[in-house]
Amino acid sequence: MTLQSFFTSVSPLHPQTWQQIGPLFRRVILPRQAHFIAADETAREVAFLESGVVRAYFTNAKGQEYNKQFFVGPSIIGAYTSLLTGKPNLIPQQALTDCVVWATDYQEITGRYDQCPDLERLARKIAEYYFLEKEKKEIDIVLLDATERYALFLKEFPGLYQEIPQYHVASYLGITPVQLSRIRHQLAAK
Repeated sequence: MTLQSFFTSVSPLHPQTWQQIGPLFRRVILPRQAHFIAADETAREVAFLESGVVRAYFTNAKGQEYNKQFFVGPSIIGAYTSLLTGKPNLIPQQALTDCVVWATDYQEITGRYDQCPDLERLARKIAEYYFLEKEKKEIDIVLLDATERYALFLKEFPGLYQEIPQYHVASYLGITPVQLSRIRHQLAAK
């Protein structure tokens, strides 16, 4: 899916709007393990993830990493809190596979909202989508047991477990790799 078709699927943009913003995006190859945004870096860019897998994660005081979210192309990536506040990023975003992204300066895009209300509508719909996703995950982690969370993961991210290391899946589910292995064996035995 192209950047333009992705935007159109979320909220159509007028041709004049697309003429203004299309040239602002540049194609970037983000190699596996590279960060789109690192910890303590102040975000300046937002991007369309055309292909690949990016994880958003945080690290506790003991150095343990916890995966907060997976972004699978087509998707939007960026350190939204840092973009909005201008403060250093607390949740790095790292490529788990080789990725193709279309990056742009966040201020360049938001600076066109007044003259392009359809662009502002698109941004609002994207923000609403991610807000709903965040709330759903928070509810799921509390109300579902680990087996149910894994089943939901398989439904929401079909085939992803084959593309990324299993310890990343376990971290996302809030369990250990050993627990994930047990769950997978139990489900395979059924």
